[in-house]
Order: sequence, then structure tokens, then C-alpha cells
Amino acid sequence: MQRLADLTLETITVDVDDAGIATVRLNRPDKRNALDLSTIEQFVSIFNALPREGVRAVVLCASGDHFSAGLDLVEHHRQDRTAADFMHVCLRWHEAFNKIEYSGIPVIAALKGAVVGGGLELASSAHIRVADPSTYFALPEGQRGLFTGGGATIRVAGLVGKARMIDMMLTGRIYKDREAVDVGLAQYLVEDSEARAFEIARRAAENPPLSNFAICSAISHMQNMSPLDASYAESVVAGIVNTQPASKERLEAFANKTGPRVKPQ
Repeated sequence: MQRLADLTLETITVDVDDAGIATVRLNRPDKRNALDLSTIEQFVSIFNALPREGVRAVVLCASGDHFSAGLDLVEHHRQDRTAADFMHVCLRWHEAFNKIEYSGIPVIAALKGAVVGGGLELASSAHIRVADPSTYFALPEGQRGLFTGGGATIRVAGLVGKARMIDMMLTGRIYKDREAVDVGLAQYLVEDSEARAFEIARRAAENPPLSNFAICSAISHMQNMSPLDASYAESVVAGIVNTQPASKERLEAFANKTGPRVKPQ
């Protein structure tokens, strides 16, 4: 299994600080961080490696003014792909975004500018999305004679509902500001999305890794199950997580009134 130091990264940079917070940054600002196949392959490699590097949380962000304008349409046009070719491209997108969602590491996306098409599919694979006032969300596939291929029918529809997603694709409707938060495309709207994303990442990194693994993978898996199967799986996961040594230590602190209390700021 490759480690981060062994990876050849061209359009993404990765840095890990002493606290185990990884910064995964799209770095194609001249292309509005459009996602070509090379970038997708780099995501696969990065999120294969991160869980084995002691990383406790990830901030997913981008250079330049935009998070991502989605599929690199110029590359797609020039490749003149067959249906089979593009099907396999889509499968790699699914592989990359599944690794992000199911990595077991909290991934917080710091959004700005365009979060469009495949860029929204990428953002929706993160566990928490933080937008700034410049952020706008769209699925313009209908106007371009395209259809989503990177998981929007699963993740974006799960966030906003089927009817809103169909509206976005048919009409090119754009969501931004408070409306985007209200429909579920982001959980936070702040002036500096990257700074807030790091705050959230640091707070999540304080949790026991096993608890975060369950929160950031088991919930997604359970959404794919029948209610009966999900309730069984939840019981198994709770049995494992809630009896871990770190849980016992924190419950002891709660019982002794030395641990943190849940109260509004």
C-alpha cells in the first residue's frame, strides 16, 4: 500500500500538521479546479493512503477563487470517448468519492466560488460543508446535454431531495447564501470558509478515532440498508464503540463531573 510520501501529485497538494489534520487542496486555479481524470486518480490514491497515516481529520479545499467547476469539459470533449470509455471514467469518480465518504476520517469541505456539477459531487462526498458568501451551487448538466456521473443522484439528491435536484438539472437553478444552507447543500455559511473548516477539523480530531470512524462510515453504510438491517448494524457498531477504552475514560470523567458538559454558548 502506497504512503503519502510515495505519491506523485500534480493537481492536488497534501499537507499533514502535527495534530494530524490533513489539508487536501485542489490546485488547478487556472481551470477553476475542474476535475480531469488525473485529478480523480490522485483522489483515489490520497484517500487510500490517509487512513494509514494517522490522520485524524481532513480539510478539503482549493486554490484560487473557486472550489471546483466540475468535470473538465475540455478534456472530455477532446478525448472523444465512447460510451464504454466514459462509463469507466464515472466508475473511477465513484471510487474516489466513495473513498472520501467511507474513509472513516472526518472530511470538512471549505467551499468558495463555483461548486458546480462534478464539483458539487465532490463536495457532497465530504461529511461537513462550509460555504462562504462567494459560494454558489449548480448542476448545469441539462443545459450541456450531459447527465451526472459522479454520484449526484445518490449524494446530492440525499442532501436536497429528488425534486430540487431535478429542478437544478432541468433549469440550471443556482443556490447560494442562506438558501443553500436551508436546502442542505452546506451546513455553515461564514466569511472565511477555510478558517472555519480548520476549526471544525480540530474539534473533530479531539474525538476518539474509533468514534469518528463509526460516525464517518457506519452512518453512510446504514443509509444503504433496510431499516431492519440498519438497526441491527447500529447495535453492533454501538456495542464496539461504546465499550472502547477511550469511551470508558470519558464516561468516568463525566461521572466525576470533570468532563465537558453539553450547554449552549
